[in-house]
Amino acid sequence: MGHLDLALWLICKASPELATVVSRYLFVDIRSLQAPYIIPNHLAQADPLVLRFERWARDHLKAGFSLQAGFSLQEAASSLATSACTLQRRCKAVLGKSPLSYFQDLRVEHAQPLLHDSGLDLDAIAAEVGYADGATLRTLLRQRLGRGVRYLRAELR
Repeated sequence: MGHLDLALWLICKASPELATVVSRYLFVDIRSLQAPYIIPNHLAQADPLVLRFERWARDHLKAGFSLQAGFSLQEAASSLATSACTLQRRCKAVLGKSPLSYFQDLRVEHAQPLLHDSGLDLDAIAAEVGYADGATLRTLLRQRLGRGVRYLRAELR
């Protein structure tokens, strides 16, 4: 499924709406059992609430989302005019993960090119993706990618 993930990701960069149409023509199975194997951004397109959450999360990540407070499920749900339980349940059903886990995935996704291209130190990259310090980002990268920062920087060069 990697080729579909890549194709949908590239299309989504140009037009999220076009990516939705293309995914329908590809007949990608979006059942929750398949969630770990399909691009999360594509899955978000399958549910209007999850799509709104994905957009909200990306907007708040770029805005340097509340470094002191961290991710707040209640704040996200309120912004989307839904309950925290509903948001939690829908993300789990569609994405196969919690809203917090998805938000952390977005942070990792945003941090990876910064490790390669920016020349910033880890604390600056952490601040860019919404963490107060580099130690938290270092731990998250190791958990999600199975590699340390030094290895990731070397791998990307």
